[in-house]
Amino acid sequence: MVTFDGFNELDSFIAAALINRCREDGLAAFITTPTPVVTSMNGVEVTGQRPMEFVTEADIVLIGSGVRAREVVADDQLLSRLPLDPTRQLIGAQCSGALVLARLGLLDSTPACTDMKSRPFVEACGVTVLDAPFHAEGNIATAGGCLASQYLATWVITRTLGEGAARDVIGYVAPVGENQETVERALRAVHAGEVVTS
Repeated sequence: MVTFDGFNELDSFIAAALINRCREDGLAAFITTPTPVVTSMNGVEVTGQRPMEFVTEADIVLIGSGVRAREVVADDQLLSRLPLDPTRQLIGAQCSGALVLARLGLLDSTPACTDMKSRPFVEACGVTVLDAPFHAEGNIATAGGCLASQYLATWVITRTLGEGAARDVIGYVAPVGENQETVERALRAVHAGEVVTS
């Protein structure tokens, strides 16, 4: 879970926490940072669990969002530390994280989801932005809106461990009395937003 200075806690922590509920099945998420400590948009300091270079080893890379996303994409040296490979990695972006994928050239022909504030900047990169919470084509996915981070996690778990594992995780964290509704909404968002490519 790539997490930059100025990050949005909801984006990084929700996805990481949901994925980490699958540790016993061999799926684990790590907060991965460009510096040893990053500070959230609300002043929460977090020590990275892995350095940025860990992205080259990871099977799945999710890019979180934050209030400094435009500074991130303007920093060529920082972006050079993200040599992502959609032929062997699942790659996802949350909200303004779509700017990072666009800047890396990973959304050239792929529409994306992002938040309302980031939308004009993502569109300025020539990317079509969808009015949807989640979209995936092949090994690249984007989600828009902080709470859509659950959809990125659902996609990751479904793609790696199967729908049953995703149902278990989402069902466990769902609000009491809304378990089934929450599970079905998450899976519906992922299935509706996923374009199967050959």
